[in-house]
Amino acid sequence: MAGYLTTHVLDTARGCPAEGIRIALYRVSGNSHKLLVETVTNDDGRTDAPILPQDQFKTGTYELVFFCGDYLRESGQVQEDPLFLDQVPIRFGMADGEAHYHVPLLLSPYGYSTYRGS
Repeated sequence: MAGYLTTHVLDTARGCPAEGIRIALYRVSGNSHKLLVETVTNDDGRTDAPILPQDQFKTGTYELVFFCGDYLRESGQVQEDPLFLDQVPIRFGMADGEAHYHVPLLLSPYGYSTYRGS
């Protein structure tokens, strides 16, 4: 079985999934970024399909960019300009070609965290 990549976003300030956040996935090589896919989170804060499915999976360095600003404004959590968190980039490596990588984002208006999930 080939590896694949999934993600989801949880709004830790409100205690719910973050719906409607645009996400871009890039493959990174040195200072070069190649856009692979853009998607949006559903009502469960997840993407409808793996963000990098098995048939497109390759080991290497990647970056997920979560465009959180519109979500934070629309949910009424922040109004200032510029936002403290507008775009959240997470760069990570995938070395195991057979693994399921899950990179979630736990989001609040003034902080975030991530981890390698399952």
